[in-house]
Amino acid sequence: MKMSMVYYYLAEAGVPQPEREVPGGLGGKINQMLGMAAWVGTAAGVLGIVITGAMMGISLKRGESSEHMSRLGMVLAGCCLIAAAGPFASWLFDSGDGGGDAAGFLIRGGN
Repeated sequence: MKMSMVYYYLAEAGVPQPEREVPGGLGGKINQMLGMAAWVGTAAGVLGIVITGAMMGISLKRGESSEHMSRLGMVLAGCCLIAAAGPFASWLFDSGDGGGDAAGFLIRGGN
C-alpha cells in the first residue's frame, strides 16, 4: 500500500474524538487536592520565612555573617511562585467562557 493511500484512508475516516468526561465525584476531589497543595505550599513558605528570620537573629547574636539574604530571597521567590501558580494556570487554561481555573480545565476534560 502506498503512503498516499494511507493518507487518503486516514483523511476519509477522520480522527476519532472521544468524549472526555471526569468520573463522578472526581471534580470535588481535584479541587480539594489543589486547595490542599496551595495551603501546604503557603504554610511552607511562611515557615521558611520564620526559620530564615530566626537564623538571621541567631547569627547576629553570635557575630557570624552568613548569606541569609540569598536564603530569604529564595524563600520569597518560592512564595511568589506558589502565589502565582493559580492565576498562571487560570490564564493558561482559560477557555474564554469565564471559567478558566485549572480545576475547571481538569474537570471539563481539557475542553
